[in-house]
Amino acid sequence: MLLDTASLYFRAYFGVPDSVRAPDGTPVNAVRGLLDFITRLVQDHHPDDLVACWDNDWRPHWRVELIPSYKAHRVAEETELGPDEEEIPDTLSPQVPVIAAVLDALGIARVGADGYEADDVIGTLTGRATGPVDIITGDRDLFQLVDDARGRRVLYPLKGVGTLQTTDEAWLREKYGVDGPGYVDLALLRGDPSDGLPGVPGIGEKTAAKLLDAYGDLAGIMAAVDDRTSKLTPSQRKRLDEARDYVAVAPKVVRVASDVPLPDFDPALPTEPLDPDTLNELAARWGLGGALLRLLSTLHG
Repeated sequence: MLLDTASLYFRAYFGVPDSVRAPDGTPVNAVRGLLDFITRLVQDHHPDDLVACWDNDWRPHWRVELIPSYKAHRVAEETELGPDEEEIPDTLSPQVPVIAAVLDALGIARVGADGYEADDVIGTLTGRATGPVDIITGDRDLFQLVDDARGRRVLYPLKGVGTLQTTDEAWLREKYGVDGPGYVDLALLRGDPSDGLPGVPGIGEKTAAKLLDAYGDLAGIMAAVDDRTSKLTPSQRKRLDEARDYVAVAPKVVRVASDVPLPDFDPALPTEPLDPDTLNELAARWGLGGALLRLLSTLHG
């Protein structure tokens, strides 16, 4: 089980009231909400391995070089060295180091890589896995990793993590008319405002799906642009022709990396805390109470 950790703690932050606070009054709604999410996921799905995948860089420079608008609207402050600062709610940002510390003390593997997003870590670990993989994320970009033959699916939270949409190839084909790899082509043609991906102007989701159905993949569509006998409408041909520069670089931006250099780690789901003393200190300081006890009981059981 691979967690898109930031996706989940954002959901926890907005799903749990900020009246949930530490003894000193600091909001800990994201921390406690995430712990409850993990408890529910372990109870419902019984994973052997669990990895909290981490954004060491939420907006990698190599993606921005290819498409400068990539996540640009979410930048709070650009930095010369290291990742740009992301615009996140004032009461969430102090909780992120607490989440990291609690996961580390629990012994739940927390894995990131400098210069890469959590999506890329997930892509790399999914590719390495020898058995089934459940990816827990509210980010549709990861639909590209769905592969029935290898047991790869995305469990997409609809309401907390108690109600998950099981995204497999049948669901993708019914919803979008594509398989996992085809989702990359669909996404880059359609664009994604939440990630600052412009897409091809005038080519929405339905048109993109129809074009992929007719021509197979992005390369087939672009070949049809050059083939005057193809059945593209004049406006489609013009728009795709004008978007050649974008179409040339977008696949590398949209496709998750599969070759990220990762540190050594133990993915096994812990049954006991790795550092109980530190965990006790964190629990007392941040008032983690029942949320932590429920997770510990679930891990131990």
